[in-house]
Amino acid sequence: MDQTGYAPVNDLRLYYEIHGVARADQPPLVLLHGGGDTLQTSFAQLLPVLAAQRQVIAFEQQGYGHTADIVERPFSFEQSADDTAALLTHLGVDQADLFGFSNGGTIALQVAIRHPQQVRKLVLASTLVNRAGAYPWLWEAMATARLENMPEELQTAYLQVAPHPEHLRLMHDKAAQRMRAFKDIADDAIRGVVAPALVLVGDADVIRPEHAVELFRLLPGAQLAVLPGTDHMQLTTRTDWLAGMLERFLGG
Repeated sequence: MDQTGYAPVNDLRLYYEIHGVARADQPPLVLLHGGGDTLQTSFAQLLPVLAAQRQVIAFEQQGYGHTADIVERPFSFEQSADDTAALLTHLGVDQADLFGFSNGGTIALQVAIRHPQQVRKLVLASTLVNRAGAYPWLWEAMATARLENMPEELQTAYLQVAPHPEHLRLMHDKAAQRMRAFKDIADDAIRGVVAPALVLVGDADVIRPEHAVELFRLLPGAQLAVLPGTDHMQLTTRTDWLAGMLERFLGG
């Protein structure tokens, strides 16, 4: 790891890490983790593979991991997108590639919509853009979500690094509420994204493969990959497939 720090961004102290070596021919790659995750739970296996090829900036969003929450501020995809853009400005990065996983993919897409000048290319993995894109059982689970049902590994990862471990339940409840309040992203807004995109989904994902195809069709000049034998939590662990795929897409 080359650098860690806390950026003063929109009233947050946003925790970030910088890995790998900057390349003159490519901008940094920014990793946006999933809901309920830390950097480690989303990208532990993939990050070192990517950092061997280029510079990678990874950070933890409001209330996640090392980044303390603003208790009275709800989680929102739009706010997290604005926080991402502000972090890039703070770090002096004019333009970056974004890799968003799960909720991080929705945030990455919102960055491309709200701050298009800061995004060169997009990788959208298991990314939800409308409520019909997820199976009904996901919304049923969100409606009754309780901390006690949160995967143990996610709870442990949070408690290991959070500045306020007593906020675990608050983080869970705000993350669940963000999903319960999920609003569809307008098709026209997606069609207006100018950054080339690679859409990734697992064939056993919580996101319907048909939804990934619909997103692929909406994004101008997008590419699509459906990973076989892959559920939601496995997607970012498929390093043998993803490394070459991402190098070709991001370096092309």
